[in-house]
Parts: sequence; C-alpha cells; structure tokens
Amino acid sequence: MAEQNLIEQLAGSARRAASILAQTRGEKRNAALLACAVAIRAHKAGLQAANEKDLAAAKGFALSEAMIDRLKLTDDRIESMADAMEQIAAQVDPVGRTIAAHNRPNGLRIEKRRVPIGVIGIIYESRPNVTADAAGLCLKAGNACILRGGKEAVNSNLAIASALREALSSQNLPEAAVTVIDKTDRAFVNDMARAEGLIDLIIPRGGKALIRAVTEAATVPVIKHYAGNCHIYVHGEADLEVAESITINAKCQRPGVCNAAETLLVDTAIAKQFLPRIIPALMDQGVELRCAKLTEDILPFAKGDSDKLKEATADDWGNEYLDLVLAVRVVESIDAAIEHINKYGSGHTDAIITRSMEAAEHFVAAVDSSSVMVNASTRFSDGGEYGLGAEVGISTDKLHARGPMGAEDLTTYKWIVTGNGHIRT
Repeated sequence: MAEQNLIEQLAGSARRAASILAQTRGEKRNAALLACAVAIRAHKAGLQAANEKDLAAAKGFALSEAMIDRLKLTDDRIESMADAMEQIAAQVDPVGRTIAAHNRPNGLRIEKRRVPIGVIGIIYESRPNVTADAAGLCLKAGNACILRGGKEAVNSNLAIASALREALSSQNLPEAAVTVIDKTDRAFVNDMARAEGLIDLIIPRGGKALIRAVTEAATVPVIKHYAGNCHIYVHGEADLEVAESITINAKCQRPGVCNAAETLLVDTAIAKQFLPRIIPALMDQGVELRCAKLTEDILPFAKGDSDKLKEATADDWGNEYLDLVLAVRVVESIDAAIEHINKYGSGHTDAIITRSMEAAEHFVAAVDSSSVMVNASTRFSDGGEYGLGAEVGISTDKLHARGPMGAEDLTTYKWIVTGNGHIRT
C-alpha cells in the first residue's frame, strides 16, 4: 500500500508537470534540453563518484563483465549523454505538427495533429545513460517521465536525475517532469504497471524476466523491448572481406548490448570458403562458438578445441547471450536463412551480407524484424545512429512504435475539427 501511495504521489506531480509541458512552446523545451547538456557536463565528477559506488556494489550482484561494461559512466559516455541532449534539442519539434489535414465538402476543416502522450513510466536495468536519454526524449515530446532503474545503477541514476532537475528548474520548468525513483524491488514495478489513469504508457527495457513481469501485470499500455537475438546472414554472393569485418564488429565491438549479433548464418554455397576464415578470426577475439554439425572438412583446424568451439543445442538458436558467445549455422539457401530468423529471432535487428541486390530485396521483404540491415553491422540499430539523437528503447512490437524510438514515437495525436457554426442534420 505504501508503494501505491508513492506512485499516486509521484504520478500526480508528474501529471501536473506534463500539463505544463504540453502547453510549452518548443523553444522553451529546447532551452531546457540545452541546459540539461550543460548540467551533465558540469556534474561529471559527481556522476562518476556515484557511478563508482554502483560499480563497487556490482561485485555483489554477480554481474557479467558485459553487464558491468554497460554500467560504467566513462568520460566518453557522459559526453555522449550531453551530446544527445543537444542533438535532441536540434530536431524538429514533433509536438503540434500536423500529420494530415483536409477540408470536407460542407466546409469543415479536419486536422490530425501530434500531441504529447502525458506521463510515461520507463523501467530499465543496468545502463545509467538510459536515464538521460529517456528524460531528454520525453522532454522534447512534451511528456513527464517516471524512471525506475535497476538496483545496480541506482546511485548513478539518481545523480543524473538531480542534474537534470536542476537544469529544468533553471528554465522555470517543473522538476517533476523528470522523476527517478530509488525503489528497486519488483513489487514497485507491478504497482507502476497497474497505475491506470496515473501513468499513460509503460516502456520496460531489460531482460526477458523483467519485460514478461511488466507485461503480465500491466493494466497500463506497454511498449515492449524484448530480447535482441540479432542475426548476420552471409549470402552465397557475399564479399568475404566485408562479411568478416561486419561479423566481427556486430559480435565483438560491444557484445553486451541488444544490437550485438548472437547468431551467424552462412550459406552452404560459401561455407567452405568463409567458415575457415571467420571462425579463427572470432576465436582470436575471444568468442566462444556454438556450431551446428560443422564437419571436419569445413573446420579441420577445430578438432579438440573444446574451449572455444562447442556443438550447438536447440536452446542456442533463440538465445540472447549478451557476451562473447556466437551461435553458428550453415543454411541451404536464403529462404532457409529467412525461415530460421523468423522462427528464432526476436524481431529486433537482422542483417544480410551480399552483392546481389535481388537477394537483398528478398531478405528485406521477408524478414519480419524492426530493423533489417543490408551490408551493414547490426550495431547500427540505434536511435543515435538513426539520427534520433537518442532512443527511449528499441520496440520489438508492431504497434504503436517499432524499432528505435525517438521523440516523435513518444507522441500520439488528436483530431481538431474547425467549423463556422456547423451543425449536423
């Protein structure tokens, strides 16, 4: 009951803040975003001191090295948070934009116009930069946000929120537009998900268990960010050098994030040329391979190398490792690759490497994912890389948003009908 009362209190303040933001001109919100960038840079030392507390505590949470990497607030990541605020501020204001308009034969003017959603609850784990990105995008779209991060980043999240609220106050905007709460138990997640009439939308970011718990408990609409089981498919007409470079980047550049590749599919037409090239290259990067029925004829060097090369099980195809582990499978054709991806993938991001435009177009049309890459790493599936400034999440749903979600995806619309004394007969 205490948690529910807290939600009611926080959401009440957030709703009042959202009402003010919805009536605020874009220039005012942009000025606040720029002030947030200044505050993030000014408080870098304090942010890193808070982050050090989280990193020290992380040892007791049995986090993987990849998860600890996601938790760190380096100089570059703090600067990236500030840069994102500036990029978001520079974007066209989505609020008040006319989506469509027409005049009826009777003289009525019908207009469909973008408006803020209201109060958005975001539940996430590990990555403290999400606090800044989510707050910035919500502010740009005229929404208030209630942010609940994981226990592993609670000090970092609260420090970031303090800097952002200071910036809002400096621009005479309500601090309650950005609220980070320190309640990290799952009961509080359920209370947020059931806060119908108080919170307008919930966006969970994290592991499958968290997202499933939110979805099952929710009476508030939910946009899901399910697992990033991303695939690289090397087509029979691929450039091997390009395929090697993209595969290593997609798996190794930052393995603990949702757009890292988790499965490599290789066309049988090119397997004998590509696998002896890519497997040792991946092993040199410390990658453990889970391979399906690869013959000694294709991998004569692999015999006895059990530490890095293992036989895949059925569970490997649907797994999001978030680590230096990669499942590998030889497929008979592009259609077999598409079938595998649509069966085991999570609808996040999948890539084809090919010199055939026909094959690329077939893959793009048939793969049912929020982002489909052609001759590019899955690591580009990101709001910043798409020019959104940042992202509040990567939706694997098909409604209301799909893929990296920027400020425009945090709006809805209303109809405005203008007449001149019109009555309906």
